[in-house]
Amino acid sequence: MRLSQSFIPADRAAKAGVPLADKAITLQFADNALLALLLGDHDRHLVRVEQGMGVRLACRGNRVQVTGDAARVEAAQSALTSLYRRLERGEPVGLSDVDAAIRLSEIDDPRLPLSDLPAIRTKRGAVGPRSPGQATYMDMLGKHEMTFGIGPAGTGKTYLAVAQAVAMLQAGKVDRIVLSRPAVEAGERLGFLPGDLKEKVDPYLRPLYDALHDMMPGEQVIRRMTTGEIEVAPLAFMRGRTLAHAFVILDEAQNTTPVQMKMFLTRMGEGTRMVIAGDLTQIDLPTGARSGLRDALDTLEGLPGIGVCRFDKRDVVRHPLVARIVDAYDQRAAAEKETRSRTRGTEATGQ
Repeated sequence: MRLSQSFIPADRAAKAGVPLADKAITLQFADNALLALLLGDHDRHLVRVEQGMGVRLACRGNRVQVTGDAARVEAAQSALTSLYRRLERGEPVGLSDVDAAIRLSEIDDPRLPLSDLPAIRTKRGAVGPRSPGQATYMDMLGKHEMTFGIGPAGTGKTYLAVAQAVAMLQAGKVDRIVLSRPAVEAGERLGFLPGDLKEKVDPYLRPLYDALHDMMPGEQVIRRMTTGEIEVAPLAFMRGRTLAHAFVILDEAQNTTPVQMKMFLTRMGEGTRMVIAGDLTQIDLPTGARSGLRDALDTLEGLPGIGVCRFDKRDVVRHPLVARIVDAYDQRAAAEKETRSRTRGTEATGQ
């Protein structure tokens, strides 16, 4: 792939109605078959990049011209280049990959080009970041003994933690994986559940099982669970244990109490990594109960050896509508908070 770039001459800019400050670059691709995959059916990938990055794209032959604000043009170039290299490696490119490239172009760090982003390598392949927040989180997972992942649904907090755990288990860096979450119902009362203990708690742990099966073959998951190399258990089963040489993940941590959180964190033994993942906007504890996750952050953030990664709506990697839903709820919560604040201020002044 070759690149040429220039600022648009004034006469051409006037004819095309393009602002003088705009920049134009031309990307030339060697493989037309891969270029067709990059463009997508009916150029839908190109349209997605235009809409998501605020640039204008024009394809002629094996060349793609990118025009727009200089910073946006450079970001679009980086996104298109990373997607093309993905195709050169034999990896597919779909709309979700295009969206990921657009999000990753927002990384404002010249020391961290897309080609140098962290990756978690399992025997099923490499798992790469799909947003700036995920890149930060994956870097923390590799460097810190204890990492907190805080943010809305769909940001990959648990999925990436499980990927890191599987990678370390397969590399022999830990002896086992322990996955846990509190058995708190999400605003429902399920009543009596029939069956043995495993059948009772499995519904709460299903997201952890799903992530595991994405990282390794199903028969391997079953075998490792039988031998104790992978353990999935409710939080209540952690009391009294010391977890050494393990990768331990606590999911839905916002639904722990402060006592439960302290109990969990103090299970950490020699050679152990811990990840605590949760969303402070989705607390299902009884009204008035303080979240153990919030309490832990207030107490521990800033201590050496502990990493805290906060995701936001820009890091949501599920359906694009999920990010808009998260944003709508956040805006309503902010408006309600402002209304309550104004009401208290009015009452205080007696007006």
